[in-house]
Amino acid sequence: MNTPPLPQPQLDRTPITFDQYEAYTPEKLELWDGFYNYGGQDFTGFYLAVLANMGLREAVRHISLSLWLEAIQELALRNPKLNFDTEIGEAMLNRLNRGLEDLQAVVEYLEE
Repeated sequence: MNTPPLPQPQLDRTPITFDQYEAYTPEKLELWDGFYNYGGQDFTGFYLAVLANMGLREAVRHISLSLWLEAIQELALRNPKLNFDTEIGEAMLNRLNRGLEDLQAVVEYLEE
């Protein structure tokens, strides 16, 4: 049996297929040290299925904006395209940093 594609969360809630349900829903969930776990199983498909069913707009409502911004910042800064080895890479890194500073100021204002 071929593994179905991973669920793709969207802004609004979306369904998953039965094949995705079968492939990515653990047969058993256990709580180990405060985390969902079952024998070292990869839970990526399960988490993506839950996010797809929930929708990203709804998921974002339950977490502070500053945490989302921090996660986005860390992910973006790890991208190898953003580096000082090329003129455009350096320019994009500087632009990203300016944008993040602006977003952080907005988030701080909204969370006051």
